[in-house]
Amino acid sequence: MIEERLINIETKISFQEDLVDELNKTVFQQQQKLERLEAICESLAEHIRALEAGSEGSPAHERPPHY
Repeated sequence: MIEERLINIETKISFQEDLVDELNKTVFQQQQKLERLEAICESLAEHIRALEAGSEGSPAHERPPHY
């Protein structure tokens, strides 16, 4: 009886260890993807700032003549 309970507990612990390992891998992969997405967003933001800075004197920012 006690041996059977011990085997059940060991089995559950083994499954939990496997699950924790899988969750750690998943979290690690998500962190890598998040870092890549943050880098892309920053790159896009810099690109937009550069476009805005380069077009300050363009007709898009000037008042139309009828004002």
